[in-house]
Amino acid sequence: MEGQIALRFQVQGLTGLERHEEMLANKVGKQLGHPTYSLTGWLVTKFFKWQNQILEENAVKLCNIQPNDTVLELGHGPGFGLQAAAQLLTAPEGKLLGVDYSQYMHEMASKHMKEQISRGKAVLYCSDLVAMPIEESTVDKVFHCNCYYFWPDLKAGARAIHRVMKPGGTMVTALRLESVKKAASKNMFSGESWRPEVYMEALQSVGFTDVRMENKREKLITFQAIFATAVK
Repeated sequence: MEGQIALRFQVQGLTGLERHEEMLANKVGKQLGHPTYSLTGWLVTKFFKWQNQILEENAVKLCNIQPNDTVLELGHGPGFGLQAAAQLLTAPEGKLLGVDYSQYMHEMASKHMKEQISRGKAVLYCSDLVAMPIEESTVDKVFHCNCYYFWPDLKAGARAIHRVMKPGGTMVTALRLESVKKAASKNMFSGESWRPEVYMEALQSVGFTDVRMENKREKLITFQAIFATAVK
């Protein structure tokens, strides 16, 4: 009898621990998609610096940005990718745009990009992807990192991006698939939209062509880059 009671309490304790881990994973997942002013949100910004900075800088390189391009970063976070892209837009016509749904990230990036914003070289929007206030067919290059798995509707998001891009424009998506798989196993994402093939199918369905994923390596870190070309 005592053994049965002890076993029951062990099982209950394990179940409670599993529930706690699941709740924590869900909380972290929400903060990754939409950081807020909180301890978890602050920790997420540290994660961005450790995990995203290399991805964002490499996404910028892979975009092959020209000095007079109009470049858009989606889900820009603290602004690492924005800063890297701004250095390449040296021509007077060169312009940088950024969109992030998080007010916290918008304000943080705005501080980091204060000089470029004041000179009119950069414009940042705190906006939902689908509702971003950017004119149709005005963007040459788009990049984003660890972003698409948080979109409520992949096709709607892909369609919104395609709308603002010029014909022949290039989009680069950077991720570390190994890390994404681990996060998915902990239920940090909802559904199957984290899978690259699902995202790539959504891109193709709205008019992107030459959609492909390549393995890349930088500073001993292996990551994946998904390329897509906008066709009107």
